[in-house]
Amino acid sequence: MIKTKFSSYCLNDVAEGCKFCVKGKKLVLFISGVCSRNCYYCSLSDVRKNKDKIWANERECRSVNDLIEEIKASNSKGAGITGGDPLLFLDRTLEYARAMKQEFGKNFHIHIYLPTKLVSSDKLKRLAEYVDEVRFHPEFLCREMTDEEAEEDMEKIFMASEFWKKENIGIELPVFPDKMKEILNFILKIKEHIGFVNLNELEVSETNIENIQKYKFKDGGYIVSGSIEAGIWILQELEKLQTKLKVHLCTAELKDWEQYKNRLLMHEILPHGQRTEEGTVIYLAIYAKDSEQFNELIKLKLGYADNKKRRIILPEKRASKLINNRKYNVERVEEYPTFDGAEVLRERVE
Repeated sequence: MIKTKFSSYCLNDVAEGCKFCVKGKKLVLFISGVCSRNCYYCSLSDVRKNKDKIWANERECRSVNDLIEEIKASNSKGAGITGGDPLLFLDRTLEYARAMKQEFGKNFHIHIYLPTKLVSSDKLKRLAEYVDEVRFHPEFLCREMTDEEAEEDMEKIFMASEFWKKENIGIELPVFPDKMKEILNFILKIKEHIGFVNLNELEVSETNIENIQKYKFKDGGYIVSGSIEAGIWILQELEKLQTKLKVHLCTAELKDWEQYKNRLLMHEILPHGQRTEEGTVIYLAIYAKDSEQFNELIKLKLGYADNKKRRIILPEKRASKLINNRKYNVERVEEYPTFDGAEVLRERVE
């Protein structure tokens, strides 16, 4: 077992899809917030949970064209399809996966997250035409199951070997501190049928906090205490057994900081912007009060006209000349380069 440079832990390397993710090269295609299951620990936000909307990173998609534009803007080299349950919207999932392969070629790597509830051989066969890697979320952590139900659930995962190579089949699980032995036992039962395991540090959100109150929280209250330690224990036990499985313990720090920062650094930015080490962008700009003023500013050709935020982004030298001109209000803004352009800081330059 080793600690990676991306603040995670792994045994025998990581899945191919993860190699794209940690470098910020994967777009997240959220196919819908509606799910076939109701996992009590689901941490989806209120904005997305149970909402039938499509998101490509921070951009809401109303068409395949929106998705293609976001892939180009984010310079993504692959995509992870998630939800909700993509199998509830199989035709939509296939449409979007097909479009990505057609537009960006067969080397554009697509992986998908699937709750096992609706899995069937026919559905997997259709997905395998466009999806390179499949990650199952089994049911045993969601509810009490009989031995027969547990066996049927595992059989759904075993079906994948008909359509994907072993190294492209895996499971993905949150790590509960009090269920680490149960998780280990499940991995051992199916290890001959999969190539990798992804273990995720258990995060807390406004939608699951009431259901996981029995656990202690750490790091500002958004991570379950002991989750990482339990994950490390699982990796150590698998290492003792000399498993050939690729096992990756993905920390909240990796997902919420390293991976996200790297994705921001790959994203295209507007002219005259200056990137920060954290992936945000600093612009010097004049903001118009209304459309009429914006049109007047455009005519002056002071810089780049950003229609979306109704502002003129200035080159640094021009901004320096205009700062002392009372006619113009030059502002410095630090924002994310993502579609929503969320602002970190905005202030007038004196």
